[in-house]
Amino acid sequence: MRTTDELLGALGDVVRQTFPDRDFPDSVDLDTRAFGDLGLASIDLVVLAERLDAHFGRRLPFGVFLKGLRDRGAEDLSLGDLVAFLQQHAG
Repeated sequence: MRTTDELLGALGDVVRQTFPDRDFPDSVDLDTRAFGDLGLASIDLVVLAERLDAHFGRRLPFGVFLKGLRDRGAEDLSLGDLVAFLQQHAG
């Protein structure tokens, strides 16, 4: 199983590779928000999900993950939420 730091690093790499024309902060942490801090839009999460599937070599259940966030009333997605999801499903 990959560590939190390894998954956060991989996530940061995939985000930067997926959106190379965007200016992201040099460092991100588990509290970094996808919409508020990184400026991603909902459609960007769809693209990111596809890239993460490719990066980890498997289909990840992002639909279920995003529905769970919506059901709990989350307005934004923290990278910590995403790392926890990856720990469960990407190994």
